[in-house]
Amino acid sequence: MVDREGGDNSSQVYKDTTEAISSHASGDVSTDSVQGVKLKRELGLVGAVALIVGTIIGSGIFVSPTGVLEKTGSVGLSLSVWAFCGLLSMVGAVCYAELGTTITKSGGDYAYLYEAFGPLPAFLQLWVNLIVIRPTAQAIVSLTFGYYIVKPAFSSCEPPKMAVSCLAAFCIITLTVINAVSVKVASRVQTLFTAAKLAALMIIIIAGIVMIAQGNVSNFREPFKTSIWDVESISLSIYSSLFSYAGWNFLNVVTEEIKDPEKTLPRAIYISLPIVTFVYVLSNAVYFSKMDVDTILASPAVAITFGDTFLGVMSWIMPVCVALSCFGGVNGLLFTSGRLNFVGAREGHLPEFLGMIHAKRLTPLPAILITGAISLVMLIPNDIYGLINYMSFVQWLSVGGSIFAMVYLRWKRPDMHRPIKFHIAVPIIFLLACTFLLVVPLIAAPLDTGMGLLITLSGIPVYLVGVSWKNKPKVFTKFVADCTKIGQKSFGVISEKAD
Repeated sequence: MVDREGGDNSSQVYKDTTEAISSHASGDVSTDSVQGVKLKRELGLVGAVALIVGTIIGSGIFVSPTGVLEKTGSVGLSLSVWAFCGLLSMVGAVCYAELGTTITKSGGDYAYLYEAFGPLPAFLQLWVNLIVIRPTAQAIVSLTFGYYIVKPAFSSCEPPKMAVSCLAAFCIITLTVINAVSVKVASRVQTLFTAAKLAALMIIIIAGIVMIAQGNVSNFREPFKTSIWDVESISLSIYSSLFSYAGWNFLNVVTEEIKDPEKTLPRAIYISLPIVTFVYVLSNAVYFSKMDVDTILASPAVAITFGDTFLGVMSWIMPVCVALSCFGGVNGLLFTSGRLNFVGAREGHLPEFLGMIHAKRLTPLPAILITGAISLVMLIPNDIYGLINYMSFVQWLSVGGSIFAMVYLRWKRPDMHRPIKFHIAVPIIFLLACTFLLVVPLIAAPLDTGMGLLITLSGIPVYLVGVSWKNKPKVFTKFVADCTKIGQKSFGVISEKAD
């Protein structure tokens, strides 16, 4: 790997690579002549933990408790669901620890499906993430950021939609620039805002402990009295809770940028998931210390209602904390989304330009920029929440596919190097849980599930034309090559090369 830290060396390498790009544009040499340009391993244990915790803790814990309580009907069952989902996420995460240390490529689910089942399933996973899941999630979290930033100024009414959209765009643009400029800076932003959101939750927890110490325990005397025990309601409550735990597998998308991944990746998982589960369960218990069930069910954002009830004139702190939490969440999403697109391009499933690295800054600049651009487009429509509903099924299908790939590779390639290897019962148990989470929406929401599958399968003709069709017309290939050259010259990027 080329050393980019020294000023003179960096300048010389940048000069050499840009000269090679220019020569390539003239037809003299190819970018293959430049060696040693690749993504650097910048993420240590603290940054990895911050990425997982910061991506998981978005707006969900401040909003989702209402949905979980509505479906469970009682304090006790609600808290049980939160604890169960934390445990389930931990089981899934340790499976991904094995996957990430066995298949050491970046890309997460995409890389695992490719390794086990070939290019088409991997492309479909990449396709649905590229066009809907990732940019839509980034747009929604950034809109939540915008809403809660301006909410204190509009305490008696809803904030203007234009102001919210502009702040959401500001959030995406700012974080896109940061991620394009430096991996270190993006990692530091993630660490900072992870600390901020944990501080916000600690405010809630400490306030709740004070309330409990004062004897506010009426909601805990008969915690399971009003429970709703039917399978459909409990399964829907699990879905609501798991939405708040989403992101536990995102570190695997950036495996190639983790320092000593065989140790750091599993350690980060073992530290992060217990932290998140502990904070989530305790935060929900604290909500019940101050507010009764009816108040929580009537609240669109439980944390904000809690702040209004307990913090008085300082209640503005909670919407600001939610906004900071969302800002960090968008940063984690952009960081990992750019890497997913980068890996897909490197494997030939996306345009070559998206698989290139800035010659000086060593960031996947084109992949990050396209991710940010699509996210900005997703701010325009009003029904992006519906798209997320369509994709919930596909997300769990992707996770289930990766765990099935893990089991399949245990059987098909038993001699693979596996620094971490759990008992086969662990992935089997999680695979059964994934099956349950796939069957429920098929029964409860067949239309949403069908739309998700339809969007996914729309990638098949794209794959046949864009990837598997080798003898494309020369005019088309020349046009793509010319666009790639222009992009290289404009952005100073080069193809990744090994040491």
